[in-house]
Amino acid sequence: MESRTVYFDKPGKENSEAVFAIARKRAEELGIKTIIIASTTGETAVKAVEAFNGYKVVIVTHVMGSRDPNVQLFTEDNRKAVTAAGAIMVTTAHAFGSIDRAMRKSFNMVGLGETIAHVLRIFGQGMKVVCEICLMAADAGAVRTDEEVISIGGSGRGADTAVVLNPVNTTDFFNLKVKEILCKPRLG
Repeated sequence: MESRTVYFDKPGKENSEAVFAIARKRAEELGIKTIIIASTTGETAVKAVEAFNGYKVVIVTHVMGSRDPNVQLFTEDNRKAVTAAGAIMVTTAHAFGSIDRAMRKSFNMVGLGETIAHVLRIFGQGMKVVCEICLMAADAGAVRTDEEVISIGGSGRGADTAVVLNPVNTTDFFNLKVKEILCKPRLG
């Protein structure tokens, strides 16, 4: 089997539209019905629900207080727009971070979750994100583990990475297999 991987010159949100087009085309070819997308403020989510009209869209967000106490970065206007479009919202602790970040902040220790995140980042920040959000969506019951999905993430803002995978629950992380890398930034 041959498949095409697109490499972007640099990471970032300027790749979002291209990522959505690449992902939609591959979803059509493979008969994939579910798209998982990371979104911090909701800007990417709003664009994604338009790009993936007709698909099951699962938006995975940061938890309240992920950056500052009592602050939700995903805006209420964007939440309303995304849910009105029929997307499923998943807001849960980061699979690789959560308690590990508390250990780092309080005791200057790096835990296994953060170590895994750092290893995945050798392929780019987006690769870490696409793996992490599929765990979060599976744990929330928003996606099935026996169906292929496309998982989309990015580096900071926007989307720059897309992969085909079967989600797994966090407890089964080491059974996660990225089946295809559709696009990502070329690092260098």
